[in-house]
Amino acid sequence: MSKLAAEDKFLDLSDYGRPIGKFIANQLKNTRFTPIHVTLLFGVSGLIAIYCILQNHYFFASFFIILKSIIDAADGELARLKNTPSYVGRYLDSVFDIVLNFLFFMTIYYESKTSFWMTILAFFCIQLQGTLYNYYYVILRNKSIGGDKTSKIFEDKSPRALPGETQKSVDIMFRIYMIAYGVFDKIIHALDSEAYKVKTFPNWFMTFVSIYGLGFQLLIIAVMLPLNLIEYIVPFFIIYSLFIFVLIGTRKTFFKP
Repeated sequence: MSKLAAEDKFLDLSDYGRPIGKFIANQLKNTRFTPIHVTLLFGVSGLIAIYCILQNHYFFASFFIILKSIIDAADGELARLKNTPSYVGRYLDSVFDIVLNFLFFMTIYYESKTSFWMTILAFFCIQLQGTLYNYYYVILRNKSIGGDKTSKIFEDKSPRALPGETQKSVDIMFRIYMIAYGVFDKIIHALDSEAYKVKTFPNWFMTFVSIYGLGFQLLIIAVMLPLNLIEYIVPFFIIYSLFIFVLIGTRKTFFKP
């Protein structure tokens, strides 16, 4: 099952790892590897990238950051190939992402002259950016005929467990997810509370929104590191957040319910 119907597919600038992710998933399709195993693997790749930053091996750090994005695409693909959708896997993936993002920024703070509070602000900004992308993307997925609906527009209650997972595990992961993402979801929903009423978003708009996808955010970091621009990563992502208001303003002006 595809995430989107054919007519709703768009050029996702954050999803460059998808082709290789699909290849990896196909190689694992008939093995004992599960999507959660793959999720754990992208977590390992992220930790290796952090170690490389600490050792000032920025080219290697960039490699493992991009590898993390590729593997991140593979777990969902494997779930679709094996027809084993999972809320536990979906929440675990998101929790790993936010933990790794926090560690990336704390590592950048440690290795640069950036202030601690500026770094915290940049982390908050990058999460807010990603939440806007996910908000619009999930709206499109839920309205797309035949699209993947594992993710919900409003995560307000724990979903019913799918086959192969227990309700207790889903409930625990849902609570962890809400602790990690609840505040960002509330802010974005407050800024654009009517977006879910829109029938659809044009492909060009979603491509523009995808500059806030995690894959594209990590790609920016992966480019800046070997260019010895580590000092500029934190201020860049703070300024980069101004596009939030451009995107929301565009949606409200041109794509009304």
